[in-house]
Amino acid sequence: MQLQLLALFVAAASFIVETRAAPAVSAREQLRFNDGWALEDHLGNLSPWRKAPVPEGISEDLPENCVVDQVMLMHRHGSRYPLVTELLFIQGLSSRLANASDIIQNLSDLPDEFQFLKKSYSTKLGHDDLTAPGRRQTFDAGVEFRLQYPQLAAKTILAGLQDRVVESAQWFQQGFFGRTYSNTSVLETIPEDNVTISWITPMNTCPLWQYNYGNNLTIAWGNTYLPPIQERLNDVLQGVELSLDDVHGAFYACVYDLAAWGVSPWCSVFTHSEIEDFEYELDLLMVGAFGYNLPGDMGSVLGSLLVDKVIERFTNASGTSVPMYLEFGHDTSIDMALTALGLAQDDPPLTVDSRPSERKWRTSQQVPFAARMVFERFSCSSSSEFEANTPYVRLMLNASPFPLSTCQDMDSKYGTCTLADFTASNKASTDTVWGDARWNQTCGNPGF
Repeated sequence: MQLQLLALFVAAASFIVETRAAPAVSAREQLRFNDGWALEDHLGNLSPWRKAPVPEGISEDLPENCVVDQVMLMHRHGSRYPLVTELLFIQGLSSRLANASDIIQNLSDLPDEFQFLKKSYSTKLGHDDLTAPGRRQTFDAGVEFRLQYPQLAAKTILAGLQDRVVESAQWFQQGFFGRTYSNTSVLETIPEDNVTISWITPMNTCPLWQYNYGNNLTIAWGNTYLPPIQERLNDVLQGVELSLDDVHGAFYACVYDLAAWGVSPWCSVFTHSEIEDFEYELDLLMVGAFGYNLPGDMGSVLGSLLVDKVIERFTNASGTSVPMYLEFGHDTSIDMALTALGLAQDDPPLTVDSRPSERKWRTSQQVPFAARMVFERFSCSSSSEFEANTPYVRLMLNASPFPLSTCQDMDSKYGTCTLADFTASNKASTDTVWGDARWNQTCGNPGF
């Protein structure tokens, strides 16, 4: 009898697992294995977290005789609901479809990928806050980080004072420290406002910085790539008359349904090329507002605060040595740091004229939801590849090495350089102080 019950339990469990797993597997693996193209690789900074590809020719693992003795983590918050400004596009699309429900029901030759509209589509997305997948991403990250650096102790986590950032830090805290986290660790916050000097949100104290530097690029690119998609969709949905904003809303519905529920019917409506055009819009937004397309060297000036913080800590310039710094911010925090480091820079710069298939600035790989930028300081006891007992720096971005190619003498096998070389190569960052001549010339004097 016990064996029969056990067999029934195993069969039932297998049915439940298969039933629950099937939608996610079919939605993602079908795209991945049919032709090698994967949806989640092309959703820009709104992509779900996954390990970044290891650069060709770069070794992922350090030699066994090398030990990481200090780490600084800048972690983006997990998957979130759309911003209010983005949700308006999705709600507008929902209203358009609701008003055209009779027309849609009478369409007799609707392609398979549009059949879901027969049952109607009405968004149930919230806004701004962390989603369930976002909570899981950051909890899992805490567990993985504890296992990755068992030799390093930590006690404090710092988070930018915004709900989704703080909640992400809390889930990470539980994953990292376990159920006694409230007794063994401290969560501190730093305001995200225009009077608090912060390496997490430095643009907030830069009066000349504008989000429109990036947003204007997305508008211009949208005027190029959205009209043909609008025409195609309206040919299919005769009489519905989708606007350009509605098409934009459909793209947002795709990425944010995925961020909230793990699946979206809208993603299959678009061709691979159309999704890549939307991905490029997101790349333009981030490089324009938080990267190399900012005016002058504003991007590197803003990112210098974080890079300087890394160097200050790794060289023990403050007189205090902490083995592990755990900090939570945004995709923008990471993008500005990359800009200050001179990494992921395209030459010529990205423009709205066309979408280059080969480009270095790819937010889907750099700053997906729950992105992890990790600076490691390590040394080796003896090695033919590294100077013995000399501190080195390695950058790990989303669990893969990101070569420090702007170092004067980067090790080509591991993408690392000595701490001295890293410091010298980033002198512009260490020489920049908030409110000094360079900062004020770039940002203007905040006057507080």
